[in-house]
Amino acid sequence: MIDTDTRIERRPFASLGHADHGWLNARHHFSFSDYYDPDRMSWGAIRVWNDDEIGPNSGFPPHPHRDMEIVTYVRSGAITHQDSMGNVGRTEAGDVQVMSAGTGVRHAEYNLEPEKTTLFQIWIEPKRIGGSPSWGAKPFPKGDRSGQFVTLASGFAEDTDALPIRAEARVMAATVAAGETLTHTVGDGRHAYLVAATGAIEIDGVRFEARDGAALTGGQTVTITALEPSEIVLVDAE
Repeated sequence: MIDTDTRIERRPFASLGHADHGWLNARHHFSFSDYYDPDRMSWGAIRVWNDDEIGPNSGFPPHPHRDMEIVTYVRSGAITHQDSMGNVGRTEAGDVQVMSAGTGVRHAEYNLEPEKTTLFQIWIEPKRIGGSPSWGAKPFPKGDRSGQFVTLASGFAEDTDALPIRAEARVMAATVAAGETLTHTVGDGRHAYLVAATGAIEIDGVRFEARDGAALTGGQTVTITALEPSEIVLVDAE
């Protein structure tokens, strides 16, 4: 669904690509693996937005990446990361990890918890290819982003509290009480993609349920209204 007046495209959760592997139940906002939709290849530099449910004591075994910025936003449970650089880390609900794949890295992600872990994994194309791979993680208390967007990962030097990525992009999140509003300006030539992890919202009067995708074109300012208590994740990229 595209609202031509405000340039908002709604991608209902039920319309997303779907793969159920038993231990992994995944929804794909963009073409990924066996899911192919020529109209959903990417959104600007945003290449992947996967909505993953990972069963307890399971996960992704070691596999390679290169030339991609990979951001993991944990919604519930926790994910444990291991990589070929020697990094090991556990990222809990509400927190974020980023990996710049650079010239190449192998990593594994496991749910070592006794319950299901849910997360968004977001891939953003880097501004420049190559460079040494890196990894980092950081807690972002939800109380600190009550009623406002907080930048979690960024390729802009002025975002000193955010995890660094090698793309001209920002990954932001907000927790919003019912009835509260936020605004976001998408600059000319840029692309924003927004998902309410929980709750229900309106964007300029268009209703979005939890886990629906919203693709926003550049050159507009949108008003986001929480219809229920909501947790929102937004990426603004080239």
